[in-house]
Amino acid sequence: MIDYDNSAMLRLIEERVHNELHRRVLKLRLIDGWTYERIAEAVDRTPRQIYYIVTSTVKHLYLLL
Repeated sequence: MIDYDNSAMLRLIEERVHNELHRRVLKLRLIDGWTYERIAEAVDRTPRQIYYIVTSTVKHLYLLL
């Protein structure tokens, strides 16, 4: 697996994730290190929904590489 630093990860998210909510969630989780619960409160979703967004979007990004 490829190891990305924060700037490379941020660039990948900006270029490949077109949904604004998904971009925000990924940045908060992967760059800022927020918990699913904290993100859920910030974007008015449940932690389970945030987990799904993160895992499905990361899986999609992985397939694009």
